[in-house]
Amino acid sequence: MNNKNSLNSDKEVYKQLRAQSWDALWLHEAPLFDSGTANYRLARVGLVRALGVVALEKGTKEQRKQTQQWLMSLLEDPQEKVRRYAMVALPKLGGKKESEAALLSLLDQSTEPREVTHLSRTLDKIGGEATLEKLAHLQDNNGALQQTEQKIKAQLARNAPSTKVLMNVKIRDARGLRIHLRTRRGMEPFVRDELLAHPTLSARFKILRVSPGCVAISADNAFTLGELYQLRTFGSVNFVLGSAKDTANDVAALAKLIASKRTQRLCTKLTEGQPRYRLDFIRHKVTPSKAQAVVNQAFALCPDLLNDARQAPWAIEVYPEKVGLSVELSPRVLPDPRFAYRVDDVPASTHPQLAAAMARLAGAEPQDVVWDPFCGSGLELIERSLLGDVQTLIASDIDKKAVEVARLNLTSACKGNESLAIHRCDFLNFRDVTNIAPNSVSLIIANPPLGRRVRVDDLPGLITSFYRVAAETLRPGGRLVFINPLKLDSPVPSLKLKERHLVDLGGFNCHVEKWVKSG
Repeated sequence: MNNKNSLNSDKEVYKQLRAQSWDALWLHEAPLFDSGTANYRLARVGLVRALGVVALEKGTKEQRKQTQQWLMSLLEDPQEKVRRYAMVALPKLGGKKESEAALLSLLDQSTEPREVTHLSRTLDKIGGEATLEKLAHLQDNNGALQQTEQKIKAQLARNAPSTKVLMNVKIRDARGLRIHLRTRRGMEPFVRDELLAHPTLSARFKILRVSPGCVAISADNAFTLGELYQLRTFGSVNFVLGSAKDTANDVAALAKLIASKRTQRLCTKLTEGQPRYRLDFIRHKVTPSKAQAVVNQAFALCPDLLNDARQAPWAIEVYPEKVGLSVELSPRVLPDPRFAYRVDDVPASTHPQLAAAMARLAGAEPQDVVWDPFCGSGLELIERSLLGDVQTLIASDIDKKAVEVARLNLTSACKGNESLAIHRCDFLNFRDVTNIAPNSVSLIIANPPLGRRVRVDDLPGLITSFYRVAAETLRPGGRLVFINPLKLDSPVPSLKLKERHLVDLGGFNCHVEKWVKSG
């Protein structure tokens, strides 16, 4: 029987036995399997998987224990396929230390590379200190075992006391360090302008280049991550480790950059606990085998830096650029301290960095009266409030959940002297609910429904009506800042377009616009 037919047969056996009870499998099928000939056991090897799954999903604690003991006994079976099925079924049944000991015993006896690979995959899941000790004595260059060592170390580090990025530790070797402030495409002018306008950071950081989705900067003197996080419009801070040519043989070059002295210095200096990173290839696809080869080679070069796809405090991000692949180290600061006021959120609400950009586009006028008629979770109003000079914030939304969330977030964030009013209503009914008088509002800032997540029957009609409401309620010189999903200008002559920015909102583009009412 060829391998394909054998695999199909194994699946059929598994499918048939999977539907039976644990008692039926244990009392009837397992004894037949144990006493069967070699050919019979190979033909019925699907039982091993089926019994493991049924024990996990339907069995009692004692039944799972019995199944685990049976699977461990199969690790001594003379047939490699039976041993392989047993080791794959073991990890989910508990008793990790016993299973780990049995697997390590088999590892001592295994000489076939295929079996060593399958053993390593199982030890990835249940291995611990005993496995690390065994691997240290083996001194084996097997890539699968090195991968296992790295995964177990990462898992143990993950379970240790909290690992975090240190925001207030000075980065002293700043000279020659290129920093990319990454953001959504179209947001880079806001990031640039915010940095240039900052009262202290503008003199400490030099802008090297502005490109789609990125503002490249450098610093001549020591700085902290916390200082950079005074800026509210960027998405992430990325330390550039170097670039590699985008070729079929770039694995070694990528691994060398990941394991570089610069990476080690930054991670060691800025991490409390074991430095771990997640590897992400941005805007281009890479096969899992190639990504694994990169992290395996990086681990061989620097065993103190661990790859960990879960809860890692750092990310290594690889971006395709004209010069090749830009390899960048980015802290994963979660939750983002800049937006700690967010108590809750609603679907389709504005990303906080975009809300901050909209607030900066609106500007701060003395004693602003600010209205958001599509308030969502309230972020635009909050970001405008944080700029100061606000007399009144008015939030309204037709959605009950949005009003509740906006109230929570606004109450959490707004600690100034501004008055706060929150209403549930359609923006067209503002006269009956909000008490907003004509020519009384100095700023309308909003993210109306864009017709993507929230269905709108007549989106052009909604945007046109929104323009008319804005023209009615804004005082002369008042500003309208909103996200426009359409190429639709104001039908009201008194509203004059001042700025328009095309911004990527996550797979689709919209305009962030600023209009001013003449008077």
